[in-house]
Amino acid sequence: MKILLLGCNGQVGWELQRSLAPLGQVTALGRATSGDLCGDLSDADGLARTVQVVAPDVIVNAAAYTGVDKAESEEDLARMINGDAPGVLARAAAKTGALLVHYSTDYVFDGSGETPWREDDHTGPLSVYGSSKLAGESAILASGCHHLIFRTSWVYAARGGNFAKTMLRLAGERDRLSVINDQFGAPTGADLIADVTAQAVASHRRDASLSGVYHLAAAGVTTWHAYARFVLHTAGELGLVLRATADAVDAVPTSAYKTAAQRPKNSRLDTTKLTRAFGLVLPPWESGVARMLAEVLEK
Repeated sequence: MKILLLGCNGQVGWELQRSLAPLGQVTALGRATSGDLCGDLSDADGLARTVQVVAPDVIVNAAAYTGVDKAESEEDLARMINGDAPGVLARAAAKTGALLVHYSTDYVFDGSGETPWREDDHTGPLSVYGSSKLAGESAILASGCHHLIFRTSWVYAARGGNFAKTMLRLAGERDRLSVINDQFGAPTGADLIADVTAQAVASHRRDASLSGVYHLAAAGVTTWHAYARFVLHTAGELGLVLRATADAVDAVPTSAYKTAAQRPKNSRLDTTKLTRAFGLVLPPWESGVARMLAEVLEK
């Protein structure tokens, strides 16, 4: 099986290089152009040419415009990368019969209520970022290609920056922290996303009827405030000495921080469809975060 992976240097893309390797030959591309191969999602012609040259059985798009606040002032670029480019890949996949794997977000919903979002719930993005990701989903569905669209939330990885690392840095500099306590979701590791992707791709190769939109997030629910407390408590148990401990994290509402883009307060995702379709068990978010912290603090 030939696999084309875009966004290989991102958090999820980096893990996908590992998880997809046992499935077949992986051509992994970042943004740079090399010969006839282009991984830049702002280059529609380059993307179409790359699919033609590689002739993959599976296209995995882990690249995206992820600047949630910056997207409010760079709407055209966000829509080009998150909305138009997936359509280019989807139409190319439809022509060749390839499977397209794409990642979306809880930001396609308006964040209302307290019930975990199901795949068929009404969408209503609050931001340019959310609407651009929804446009990408729509373009893929309109193409008629075989597809796996995974909506996920609160993604982190040991590689690169993440919320937990920011909390550790701030806790080393300050005596107290203030963290939002009215946004709910599940921190989800890039390694988990990559491993589920590999399982799903293998299953889809056996049964193409599994095409669809799926919610992919670690089990459980928390707030950014409780997440921060867990990070500092776990770091303390691992021997890291910080100025601010878990007890020194104050809870504040979203309104305490002014941002260009509005965040959804309810980012809970119902993963029942995913676990049933692919026979998976999603681990609790705490286990993934604890493992990531152990890896980070050992360096």
